[in-house]
Amino acid sequence: MWALWFIMSEDLDKLKKIGKTLEKLPNKFPQADFPVEFESSELTALCPFTGHPDFYTLKVIYKPDKSVVELKSVKLYIEKFRNLRTTHETLLNIIFEHFKSLLSPRYLLVELKVNVRGGIKTTLYREENSSGC
Repeated sequence: MWALWFIMSEDLDKLKKIGKTLEKLPNKFPQADFPVEFESSELTALCPFTGHPDFYTLKVIYKPDKSVVELKSVKLYIEKFRNLRTTHETLLNIIFEHFKSLLSPRYLLVELKVNVRGGIKTTLYREENSSGC
């Protein structure tokens, strides 16, 4: 077990700082109950064990309260993960925490689909305020 910990290194501090890339705009209709959904297949990060790239499809669904996310900042945000080492589980939770902290949405779902590797299809998601959309 110790040997595995030694060879695996995540860039956790760098991952946490990426959230500063995201920007928000005021929600002009805070009284309205509407979902926002976006998806990108441009998310990549490095495997902490091998250093090889992992490819993801990221989907975010949220119901805004006072703010909405500025989408150009999302594109720049996604690009920042490219050279950082992380596990799928850490990546999902870091992204979720960034959006939750930025927007304080009424509802939030982050889904991460990992491109098939080794014949294993993996999908992770985290949801809060599960009354849903």
